[in-house]
Parts: sequence; C-alpha cells; structure tokens
Amino acid sequence: MPSTKTTNKPGAKKAADDKSSRAAAPKITAKAGTADKGKKAPEEAPAAPKVVQEAVSLIDAKPKVKRVRPATPLENKPFAHIPISRLLEPEAPKTPVAAPAPVAEPAAEAPSEAETTPAVAAETPAAPVDEKIIHLKPPFTVKDLAAAMNVKPFQLIGDLMEMNIFASINQTIETDVAAKICQKHGLTFEREKRKEGGGVHKVEVVKAPPKEVAKPKPDELSLRAPIVTFMGHVDHGKTTLMDAIRKTRVAAGEVGGITQHIGAYSVVHNDRRITFLDTPGHAAFTAMRARGANVTDIVVLVVAADDGIMPQTMEALNHAKAAKVKIIVAITKIDATGANIDKVKGQLQEKGLVPEDWGGDIGVCPVSAIKGQGVTDLLDRILLESEMLELKASSQQTARGTVIEAQIEQGRGPTATLIVRTGTLKIGDPFICGNFDGKVKLLIDDVGKPMKSAGPSTPVRVLGFSGLPNAGDEFTVMENDRVAKALSAERQSDQRMQKLATPQRATLENLFASLAEGQKKKLFAVIKGDVQGSLEALVTSLQQIESKKIDLEIVHSAVGPISESDILLATASNAIVIGFGVKVENTAAQIARRENIQIKLFSIIYELIDQVKEAMAGLLDPETREAVIGHAEVRKVFELSKGLVAGCAVTDGRLARTARARVLRGRTPIYDGGFATLKRFQDDVKEVRSGLECGIKLGDFNDYEVGDIIECYTLEKVPQKL
Repeated sequence: MPSTKTTNKPGAKKAADDKSSRAAAPKITAKAGTADKGKKAPEEAPAAPKVVQEAVSLIDAKPKVKRVRPATPLENKPFAHIPISRLLEPEAPKTPVAAPAPVAEPAAEAPSEAETTPAVAAETPAAPVDEKIIHLKPPFTVKDLAAAMNVKPFQLIGDLMEMNIFASINQTIETDVAAKICQKHGLTFEREKRKEGGGVHKVEVVKAPPKEVAKPKPDELSLRAPIVTFMGHVDHGKTTLMDAIRKTRVAAGEVGGITQHIGAYSVVHNDRRITFLDTPGHAAFTAMRARGANVTDIVVLVVAADDGIMPQTMEALNHAKAAKVKIIVAITKIDATGANIDKVKGQLQEKGLVPEDWGGDIGVCPVSAIKGQGVTDLLDRILLESEMLELKASSQQTARGTVIEAQIEQGRGPTATLIVRTGTLKIGDPFICGNFDGKVKLLIDDVGKPMKSAGPSTPVRVLGFSGLPNAGDEFTVMENDRVAKALSAERQSDQRMQKLATPQRATLENLFASLAEGQKKKLFAVIKGDVQGSLEALVTSLQQIESKKIDLEIVHSAVGPISESDILLATASNAIVIGFGVKVENTAAQIARRENIQIKLFSIIYELIDQVKEAMAGLLDPETREAVIGHAEVRKVFELSKGLVAGCAVTDGRLARTARARVLRGRTPIYDGGFATLKRFQDDVKEVRSGLECGIKLGDFNDYEVGDIIECYTLEKVPQKL
C-alpha cells in the first residue's frame, strides 16, 4: 500500500500540470526523475501516457492553439507586445534536467503541437509585417510616423533617444532618420514625392470672366433705338429742352435749377423710339459726363445763344470726340435777350465744328425749349443721323448693359439704372455687375411702370443687386446663380487683398516728408450721398481742394441716409458728417446731439464745396500780423527818480497805451516792448495823437537818445486762407 500511494501521487501531479500549462513540462520531467528513485516506477510508466492523452484530446486542445506563438513574428514585434509567459520561458533551462527517460511524454505531445502550428502559420501570412511599406510626405512629425507604423509614439521617442535624437511628439524628423527607425521595426520607408507645382493648399480654380459677346448672325440683327446724350455747360437749358421733348417738368424739381443726376428717358417720335441721357453740366460731374459719352451713339451739344461756348461746353465736346460719336449742336435760348446765333456758329467753326449751312457736316438746330420752337426739327435730325449710322443689335444674345446710375432705395435696397446694349433682359435672370451678383427681381421703366423684359437700347431700373454697383460698371447675365456668386466672391476677395496689400516701406526721403505732413492739420469727413454718381463727383471735387496748410481726409463715403454707424465712425475719428441729398435717421440725430457731432446737409454742390473750404480754413490757427499805428520822435531825455523818461512828439498816427512799441535808432530796432508810462504833462493818458507831445517810458529801457524814433504798433489776428 505505501508503494501504491507513492505511485499514484506522481500520476496525479502530471495530470494537474498538463491541464494548467504546457510551459510547466520541464518541472514535471524533473519530478519524474525524482520519482524514478522508487522501486515500482517502471510499472507505473505506461499509465502516465494515458492520462496525458485524455488531457490533450478532451481539455487542452483549444487552449494550446491560442497559446502557441510562432518564432518569427516575435522578433519583429515591439517589446511591449511580448507575452509575460514568453519572458519567463528562457529561465526554464536553468533547472537541471536529471535524465532523458521522460522523453516519451514530449514525444506523445509532439503530434498536438504539429497539428496546431500549421493553423497558426496559415493565419500569419495574411498580414506580412516584413513587407509593409510606409508612405509619408515630408515634413511629418513623430506622431504622424507612429500612426503610419501603428505603434505608440513613446516607442518612437525611445528609438530616437537611442540614436541621440531628442524630439517631442509634435516635432518633425528627417526622412533618413525615419527610414532607420522603420528598418529597425522591419518596415520599409518610402518618401512620397509631390507633383511639380503641387502644394499643401487646395488649388484655387480662377473663375473665368464673362466671355465676350460673339458676333451675331446677320439674320439675328434688327434696328435698335439710338442712344442720345445731352451735354453742355451748366444752365444752358439741357434739362429744359429734355422737358420739352418729354413734356414733363423735371427741371422744376431739380434743386437749384441744375441737374445733379444722370437721367435716362425713352421718347417715341414718328413711331420710332429714341433713348435720351441727360448728364449734368457742372464741372464736378466730369466723370459722369464721360460715362454718358461712352454709352451713347449721338451727342447733342447744347449751347446757349446768349452765352456761347463755355469751359464745360469744350469739356463735353472733348468727351464726345474721344468717344468718336456723331455730334449734333442744339442752340438754345434763341428767344432770350442778347441771343446771337451767328456768333455761336462762328465759335463752333473755330472749334472745328463747321455747320452744314456754312459748308460743313455738323447739324445745327436752333431751339427754344420754353416756346417749343425747333424741337421737332431736332428730333427729325436725330432720327436721320441714326438711319445713316444703321444702328443694329441682336435681341437673342445674352443680355449686357452699362450702369448709368446706382442708388439705395428705401424698401427696395440697391437699385441701378442701366442701358441694355445687346440681348433681352428678363425677370429672373442671374447676373454679375462689377463686384456684385444678383438676380433680376423687378424691371421698371423710365415712368415707373413694371416691365417683363427690356431689349437693346432700353433704359431700365433693375432690382435684385447684392450690393451697390458703381456707375459705369458692366452688367452681364450669367448662366446660373452658382457661377455668378462664385465670380462675385472672387472679385470681392481680390478687392480685399488689394486693400490689405503691404504698405510702402519707410525710407529716409519719405520719413522727413511724413514728419512734415504730421505738422499739417487735417479735417476728417464722413460723406453720404443719395446716388452713386453724385457721390463720386462730390468726393472727386473735395479731393481736388488744394491747400498747403491743411488736408481733407474722407474717412468714409457711401450711398444712403446718415445712420447711427456713420455717427459712431465720426465720433471715433473726430470727423464731421456731410450729407448730400439725404436724410438723417432719428437715432443718428440723437447720438449726434449727445456726442456733439456736427452734421451738415446740402442739396446744391456749390454750397457744399464752399462750406467745406470754410471749415478747413476754420481749423487753421489765425496768423498774427503787425499793424503800425504811429511814430514819435525823442526830443529830450529827462532823468526822474523812477528812471529815464523820453520827451517825444508824435509825428504821425497815434500812440496807444495798450499797444506795443519799438525803439529805432538809425532804422535799427534796439528795443521792443510795451508801454510802462504814457503821460501828457502830469496825467496818464490812453493815447496821444499826431502833433502832440508826451512823456514815454518803455518797460525797463533806459538808453534813450535824442533823435530816436519810437514806432507804435498793434498785433492783429488774421484768419488764414487755404
């Protein structure tokens, strides 16, 4: 019995060890060696393999498949991925192996390991680590490389420290260093090259501007109405003549009797339509007249019979010649006192405009707008010239036009008056105009009635702008809203980049110039206008005010009523607010009173420019000037207890006690100061006039000599001029 118990204990020990772990096999072998010292060990040897076979087949088969690890992947995996059981495995050979007798047990287990190894080998080739290639575009950081290698960043940092490279997780590393690290981990690093001209930023596709209108086919062309522009000097009767043609009273509604906007009108004469542009004649509206000449076909040069050719008349004539358009001369006010038609024709001939009745090719039409004389002849002449020009356009092409005027209307937003040059403009058409896009919401004719479409040479007011365009901008219908918005965004971005361009660097030359300019005073102004054209002309006129003593700086200029933001801007910049033909919002007026901001409203441009000049001159410090009021000659010097006193006789003018005086000796001033005493006999007096004698003591001066001249003068403050 004792021997039997001894024999069963080693068998139970083996079964328990086989169930727990295969790694404990060396220890079982050692214990089996110690068990051989017993007498009946050979008899129990065949029973042990049966227990092992039952454990392998029933219990240990699946756990063994999970725990078996191939030798090759372990060499390529980082240290952190090695199981703890494998780390302890090299320590097993340190235990002494007693005898090779139990070799039969591992031999019995070998088939199970051979069966499980192919299964693992079949799984490992699915993700071959040795053939993995890393693609990265330099520059890249440690974090990027770790993500590409599928390892932890701190492991790469440790590898870099072994290479004496100390880098943080967000620090860039060189490609050759990354290649060495990848090679260490069994990977291949390949540097990914960029294409030529490529970059890290997205390539922006530049939106192409609208293409030029293709030449229409002959069968698409049809006669269009002529576009006629009235140009001339101020107050020569252009708008009054336009009223007679339209039979309206536009001039009566103009402030000051002068036109300060460009108007576009359409008139039907002899069943044919004529489009008129009425441009201002004042010198401030040169740019507006230039735009009028550029979109017109025929220019009617208006000259008053009693005034003749004036400077703005010549300017309008030059614009018409530069635009290479047909010129017709309308001599107005033929019924006025002092009218001389032949004198005007002579002036025209001197300027190169020879009338037809004098052997030239310029049509001259005498007109009286008030009495209606010659108006029909002028319209007939315009139709005749248009027939000779053979004006044609296609109504089937993409609509294009030119902005004549732009304004912000209450309840409607930005609107623009334009002339359609080609094509037919319809409601709903997407368009681009200058830097702004939009969609035609409403078309209004010159009398305020809505329209469904507008053909060539038609003046029309368009609603639907995303922003206020500039007068003279080109209006083009686009394919769709998306293209129009993209082109508008690009143009606005270019405009912002131009404003944010790097300023000019300071040099030694302009440094002293800027220092000198710093001493000059400045008048800051915020200007609001009713329409774009008037605002542009107003800003141009104000910027042309020349002064070496003070500068005018326009902080902001825009179209629309004076708002709260304008007052706040004027408060921040210490500016005055100028309004031309606009109103002031209630909130803005309240803030202006609270902040003591000056608001000036004007409706006539002459008055505005004069007021601005006066304001600029008012900022200048008055100049101090001397005004000599009299002279006195020293006749005798008296010595008194208070000092020397000069006895003088006033030779001219007068001597005033409150004035100043200087002592002239041989025309050289030797003293300048105020009066200490001025006496007549024993009495102090305020002044002494010519021909009288007096006693004078000037300050602390005691070096009087007979024959000295005492010149009395006052200091006057005179306002400076620009």
